[in-house]
Amino acid sequence: MSKGPGNSKYVKKINRMTVLNLIKQHEVISRQELAKITGLTPPAITGIIRELLEIGLVKEVGLAKSRGGRRPVKLKFNPEAGYVIGIEVTRFETSIGIADLKNDPTEINTIDLDMTDPDAGISLLADTIKHILDQGVKEGKNFLGVGVAFPGLLNVKEGIVKRSINLGPKWKGYPVKEAIEKQVGLPVFVENNSNASALAERWFGGAVAYKDLVYVNFGEGISAGIIMDDRILQGFQGHAGEIGHIVMVEDGPLCNCGNRGCLESICGIPALLRKVNSELLLIKDGDPLKKIWKIKGKVGADDIIKCASKEGSYAYELLKQMARYVGLAIADVVNLYNPEAVFIGGKMAKAAEIFMDVINKTVHTHAFPEIAMSTSIKVSSLGKNSGVIGACALALRELFKSSSDIVDYIQSNTSKQEKGGN
Repeated sequence: MSKGPGNSKYVKKINRMTVLNLIKQHEVISRQELAKITGLTPPAITGIIRELLEIGLVKEVGLAKSRGGRRPVKLKFNPEAGYVIGIEVTRFETSIGIADLKNDPTEINTIDLDMTDPDAGISLLADTIKHILDQGVKEGKNFLGVGVAFPGLLNVKEGIVKRSINLGPKWKGYPVKEAIEKQVGLPVFVENNSNASALAERWFGGAVAYKDLVYVNFGEGISAGIIMDDRILQGFQGHAGEIGHIVMVEDGPLCNCGNRGCLESICGIPALLRKVNSELLLIKDGDPLKKIWKIKGKVGADDIIKCASKEGSYAYELLKQMARYVGLAIADVVNLYNPEAVFIGGKMAKAAEIFMDVINKTVHTHAFPEIAMSTSIKVSSLGKNSGVIGACALALRELFKSSSDIVDYIQSNTSKQEKGGN
């Protein structure tokens, strides 16, 4: 391996990120303990800590107990040294959250934003981000990056939308990462919304103890984020997890992907609404969903979820029927990937108490018995915000990679602010 100056700089960056991540993982830790864990010399540790203290990523928080000699100074990670913005894009609504460098976002808002035209939608989104950045300057917040959870097939490395069925044809080949970065002046990290939700579950949800999990995003579309050995499973082109396009019914309903009988064409929210509207006249007059239709002239997904709470109602039976198809798809996923747990999330997860028994029974009937018995199937605790929480987790993960180096981002941002620019 080369020992030139370029290699030396790279090794220093790796050592710096190793030390920072160790401090982040521990409540408090001393320089001596860091030297022992990393194998770095005390002078090397001292130099790294000095730099981290100068930019505010680390704080000194008192003295530890002495084991002979001087009492060591305790060090603690400072999560408020920087912030990230997380965004989940859907066709007509965009959710935006703000998180510090360690915790899940506490500020999450949803705005109406038509994303059917990418240039117009991204321009409006960039304006919203810039407003957040301007407000952050007033509050003394140092924003370091933006994570975006996006529906569709992505080239994650290049930040390009290859195709987004749910947003429309204008998004094909759209460079979403470049478009946002150019307008807001921060590094942008993009990921498929289901993968981002899986990451949210792993970092902040019910999967903090699991390294192998599947998150099923059950909403407008249906897809899965898969984490194996603590890494998002991308697949050859980055399109792994499209379980919504498993064919369930030969020559079934036409799907947006162009195929017929896909899970999404039967159980996605648009498919459910089409089915309801085609059958409303046949539903009994006393049914709660028909009552809503007579009053409002239409029904939505929330109406279906609300009415499904009445056992035996049309909506109740509809969701039970839907759950069997979803269970069959999850059984395939369980057989293929043998995860520790499967988490059900997305908008329809609000009705999970009505259909989870059907999903569990279907999975245990159709998956390989030994695998099914060892797999927990749970409802995500993150609710509708899993995508935006995952977008924040994505930005944090990328910033704390040694190849990115959060120290460089903070120093770069500080220099920009001193010059009076974003």
